[in-house]
Amino acid sequence: MLAIKTPQTWFHQSGIRHDAGKYIAPLTQHILIITSVKAWAQVNPGLEESLRASGIRWQTEIMTGYCTEDSVARYVQRAKKLGVQFIVGVGGGRVLDTAKAVADTLEGGESITIPTLAATCAAWSPLSVFYTDEGAQISSQALRTLPRLVLVDSEVIARSDVRYLKAGIVDALAKWYEFRPYLQKNPDNLGLQLKVQNARLAVEIYEKHGQQAIRDNKAQVVSDALINVIDANIAVAGMANSVRGEIPTPGVAHAIHNRLTQEPALRQWLHGERVGFSLLVQSILENENSQPDPVLLALLRQYEMPLTLAPLKEIRLAVIQAVARSIPFPRDALEHLPFTLEPTRIEQALRLTEQYVSTRAYARDLAG
Repeated sequence: MLAIKTPQTWFHQSGIRHDAGKYIAPLTQHILIITSVKAWAQVNPGLEESLRASGIRWQTEIMTGYCTEDSVARYVQRAKKLGVQFIVGVGGGRVLDTAKAVADTLEGGESITIPTLAATCAAWSPLSVFYTDEGAQISSQALRTLPRLVLVDSEVIARSDVRYLKAGIVDALAKWYEFRPYLQKNPDNLGLQLKVQNARLAVEIYEKHGQQAIRDNKAQVVSDALINVIDANIAVAGMANSVRGEIPTPGVAHAIHNRLTQEPALRQWLHGERVGFSLLVQSILENENSQPDPVLLALLRQYEMPLTLAPLKEIRLAVIQAVARSIPFPRDALEHLPFTLEPTRIEQALRLTEQYVSTRAYARDLAG
C-alpha cells in the first residue's frame, strides 16, 4: 500500500511570526506552547503580540533537554489540566518532536510547528524521535497525525548560527544517498520513486543555491537562495520521509547515526553532523573498492561536516568495534539493499574512514 502523510498547511514567509495569530485563531483560541529559552526570545515580542491581537490565550512551557517519554507524559498531563487540544512547538528538532508527540498522545490533539532552525525536517516529519535523558536515541514514534499548521519564518532562521543550516543541508542530502540504493533491486516501485525524486529535488536546490544560502545566513540576510534552502531542508526532505510503500527503506546512515548517539563524546555534534559522518561510512560500505563517493566527500567537506571520530580520543578503536556490532537495522530491509551490513564490513568501513581522512592530502585540502 502506498501512503503519503503530510502536514495540513504550510506557510513560509519572512516575518510570519507577526501574523501567526491570524493563522492560529481559526483553529483554536487556547494553546499550550512548548519552547526553549533561546527559541522563545528569537520569535518575540512579535509572536506574543500577534497571539494577543487575535485573542488567543496561551501557556508556555520552557523545555530543557531531549524529547523523552517522561517529558512528553508531563506535557500531556499539563495539556489535559488546561483543557488544551492544540500544542504549539517553537524551536528546534527536540522541541518540535516533543510538541508533535504530545499532540499525538492527546485524544483529539493537534500540533502546530514553528521552527526557529532549519537543521532538520522535524517541523514536517511524520516521526518524533525519543532519547534518554542523557541524549542517546532510543526510538522513533510514527505519528498518527502530522502538524495541522507549519509556520516558517525565514527572518528568524536567517539569524541562527550557520552551523545549523549546514547540518540541515546534509541531513536532507542523506535522503538521496540513503534511498537511491534501494532502486537497484526495486526500480519500478512507485513509492520508492517518489521518495527518491523528492530527495533528488533537494540535491538540485543545494547545487544551485547552497553556497549562496550559506553566505546569506552568515550575513543574516533573507534571500531567495536562503528561502529555497530552508524549504529544501524542511519541506522537501520532509516530503521524502512522508512517503510509505510496501518496501521498507530505512536509511543506513541514519542507523549508524542512531548508534553514535550512544557515545557521550559525540553528542556535541548536531544531528546532521552525525549523519554526515555516517554517510561517509555508508559510502565506503557501498563501493567495492572501499573508497567513498568523491562527489559526496566533496559535499561533506564543503559543508564542514566532521569526518573523523577524533572526539572519542583514546577509546576510538574500542568504540569502532562496539558500534560495528550494534547497528540497529531491520532484517526485512536488508534484502532490498545492494550491499551488506555485516559487522566486519562496518568495522572495516569505520577504520577506512579514519585512515582516509587522516591523510596529508585531506589535511592539505582542509587547510586550503
